[in-house]
Amino acid sequence: MKTREIRDLSADELRQRVIDLKDQLSRLRFQKAMGQLDNPMKIRNIRRDIARINTVLLEIQKKEAK
Repeated sequence: MKTREIRDLSADELRQRVIDLKDQLSRLRFQKAMGQLDNPMKIRNIRRDIARINTVLLEIQKKEAK
């Protein structure tokens, strides 16, 4: 997910997206532990997406605080 796409979403949509990504991340970690994970780069990409979304959420909160 690109930053431009993230900035187009509302804060509520971003929060929901973080919840969904964390759920997906936990399932991928379980698959990795079981040795069934096909592409380990998915974990890295999801973690980065979560970080991007959290960064944008912080920027939104700072703008609202002003």
